[in-house]
Amino acid sequence: MKTPHKHAALIKAWADGAEIEVERILYGWVNAPTPQWLEQAVYRIKPEPKPDVMREYVCNVYGTHAPDTSQRPNLRHVFDGETGKLKSAEVI
Repeated sequence: MKTPHKHAALIKAWADGAEIEVERILYGWVNAPTPQWLEQAVYRIKPEPKPDVMREYVCNVYGTHAPDTSQRPNLRHVFDGETGKLKSAEVI
């Protein structure tokens, strides 16, 4: 029996419409719209982006409190789903 290509599963996924990325030493993962399927290269299916996370809080003279059900939130933070870094802060 012939040994399948090293990247056979990814080639099939790409043929079925999956987006493929290739790992580059200096740049990390980059899009590969037409992969060369080199034996020494590392490929993957492009992961789905993680959604942003929104948190709302009650902020008053006594400090900020995690979601408080007795008062309406008046402060909203949005965090990047990929990095966890704060993207925006809003007084509501």
